Amino acid sequence: DVIHPGRANVPKAELVKHLATMYKVDDEATIFLFGFKTKFGGGKSTGFGLIYDNLDAAKKFEPRYRLVRAGQAEEKKVGRQQRKQRKNRAKKMKGKTKKGRKADA
Repeated sequence: DVIHPGRANVPKAELVKHLATMYKVDDEATIFLFGFKTKFGGGKSTGFGLIYDNLDAAKKFEPRYRLVRAGQAEEKKVGRQQRKQRKNRAKKMKGKTKKGRKADA
């Protein structure tokens, strides 16, 4: 819980710095905060955070989208049209798995 009277919300970067000093963390990149919701009326937010021992452990256990948000991984850029065409090709497959292989019988 984060109490912030008079402010709409608190930036995650500010919270990461505060948690790093609070828990004596050397590398701020090992702190991951997510899922923050501001309570009705403001002044208080609730969220979740994880602190890893090192960056390797974080990369092993964190989902890819959170690593991308934190700048620890590169985002895969696939064009919108390519995604749509792939989806439509997968819809046309019958008697096969969606990946394009024949179903194992």
